[in-house]
Amino acid sequence: GGQAGNVTAITEIKANWVKFFSSSTPNSERAALLQNGQTFASAIKSFASNPLASQVSAKVDSVTLSSATQAAVKYDLTAAGQSVASGQTGTAILQDGTWKVGDDVFCGLLKQGAALLNMTLPAACD
Repeated sequence: GGQAGNVTAITEIKANWVKFFSSSTPNSERAALLQNGQTFASAIKSFASNPLASQVSAKVDSVTLSSATQAAVKYDLTAAGQSVASGQTGTAILQDGTWKVGDDVFCGLLKQGAALLNMTLPAACD
C-alpha cells in the first residue's frame, strides 16, 4: 500500500474509466472494466451499438481512495460535444485485481440517457 500504491491505483482508475467509455474499446474489454460486467454484457452491447452512445467520452477530474478496494471518482461525460454529466461523483471498485467503473455509474448513465438513447434499463440496474 502506501502512497506509491495509491498513485498506481489512481492512475489505473483514470485510465480504465476513459477506456470503458471509449467507443474504440471492444465490448468484451468494456465488460472487464465494469463492476459485475458479465451481468451487464448485453447492456454494454446495446449501449455500444447506439450511435449517440458511441460518441460518449469520459474525463476524470479527481480520484479519492476511500478504502483499499473502493474510490470516489469525480468525472465528466460528454457525447457528441454536449455535456452529459459534469462533476458527477461515482464509484470505482477493485474487483478481480482490476479497478473497475462501479455499476452505479453505468446504471446512472443509462437511467439518465434511457429516453435519449432509446434504451431499456437492464434488470441488473434495479
